[in-house]
Amino acid sequence: MKIYFKSIGTALCSLAIVAGLQSCNKQLNITQEGTPSAVGFWTKESDADAGVNSMYEYFDDENFYGRGFWWFINACDDMVTGRVKAEGDNIKNFNATFIGGGYTETQWSMRYKTIKRANEVINNVPGIAMSDAKKSRMLGEAYFLSGLMYFQLAANYGNAQSGVPIANRANPSDLEVIPCAANVNENYHYLINDLKKAAALLPYFDSYTTDMYGRAHKTAAWAFIAKSYLYMKQYDSAAMYCDSVILSGKHQLLTNFEEVFTTANNWSKEYIWSAYSTPSGKNGWGSILPGVMMENKGWGKYNGWGYYMPTQELYNEYESGDKRREATILKPGDTLQFFGETITYKSDNSLSGYQFNKYSEPFRYANPVGVYLSPNGDHPTTSLCLPLLRYAEIILIKAEAKIMMGQNADAELNMLRKRAWKSADENGYPKVSGATMVNLKHERRVELAGEWADRHRDLVRWGDAKEAYAKPLHGYSGKEVWPARSFDPATQGIWPIPQTAIDNSEGVIKQRSGW
Repeated sequence: MKIYFKSIGTALCSLAIVAGLQSCNKQLNITQEGTPSAVGFWTKESDADAGVNSMYEYFDDENFYGRGFWWFINACDDMVTGRVKAEGDNIKNFNATFIGGGYTETQWSMRYKTIKRANEVINNVPGIAMSDAKKSRMLGEAYFLSGLMYFQLAANYGNAQSGVPIANRANPSDLEVIPCAANVNENYHYLINDLKKAAALLPYFDSYTTDMYGRAHKTAAWAFIAKSYLYMKQYDSAAMYCDSVILSGKHQLLTNFEEVFTTANNWSKEYIWSAYSTPSGKNGWGSILPGVMMENKGWGKYNGWGYYMPTQELYNEYESGDKRREATILKPGDTLQFFGETITYKSDNSLSGYQFNKYSEPFRYANPVGVYLSPNGDHPTTSLCLPLLRYAEIILIKAEAKIMMGQNADAELNMLRKRAWKSADENGYPKVSGATMVNLKHERRVELAGEWADRHRDLVRWGDAKEAYAKPLHGYSGKEVWPARSFDPATQGIWPIPQTAIDNSEGVIKQRSGW
């Protein structure tokens, strides 16, 4: 995707011909400057290129895959805010005073703007002359990104009582206020249909040349269909789409767990879908999460932000001999490579004393700025593309689906455990036998800690959040670093709708009960 991301600025500049013809409106706030929907724009192949590229624009926003929803993930028991941040602390504590604050307000609008751009592509690209293969790929990208955005919205804001609005695809610029769907299953059915269309249109990832890396592909669509069905508790369908990914033969686990989170393996067989990132240019581009999780001020060498620090509860979840623990978490006294030097880890800001090690690879090299790290520490993108859904999670989704259907999932869980112990044979690690949901929950926690898999959402959907959050959280020293919290799953199981979305709807969209 090198050419794509180098050209996205040019593509967005091409859209300036419509700037000023449209402005932010009320309702979903999904029409904005630069949106390629003005009369006369969608006429030639270069317009289609610009329109498709524009769907990815918000992936560079620091709150899209950098913070934003990560404040919601931070609500779980695996981490604490890291350093004092009132708004972030209120989110973690389910205190409604954060509503209207800047950290989470834009998550809703950026995703609806992306959906609008996807709908413009779906409506206009079919009438533009180009090769059939390119047209199919472009339409597949649009259906995929629409489905993915709705998935992220539905999972965070929807439940059995109310879903999220489904935009008017036939007329994306329609100013009519769009109410919320009756329930979240309406959203899941809609987005799964989009993802199925995407899978039918998209090629496999291994058909792409390197300049196309980062674009949607067939198995990514299947993977998010599987996760959607898991969230719907339609376990047979979840397992079936996991099998679509598995039996495609396009993916496999890497031999060593820690190698998954390296620049060299951004596009490995374990990759399915990631937040594209690059340090190139004056400000870099993409996810800033590795910099956000780095020690505040980076020991004087780089502008780490010092958020989202692991808890003792997460550290202690790992079994003795599980190599995933050291690959995931740094504790005081551990050694690490930082800017080409071997240092001993000690935090001056972490509330827990720990730090996530999972995304530290770009910081290990001598003179990394401009090669592995963004030159702008206020937008600390890196060369590492963070997994949003990787092959190991597909194995875990299939395992969970099988257990919930009363089937044996030992093979799936032991596949991950064998790698975790770096065992060369079947006798060198503690196998699971007769796996239950207890085993599944453990494996999902330790395999996917600190990832976009979303531990908070797992605890909510399993019905475990209330009990988990009623316990205080501790740091390396054993000291309590976060008090027990009150959590009502009936109301706080989903997040409040951003205040701007409610205000712009002129009363059509209502705040969730309990918030």
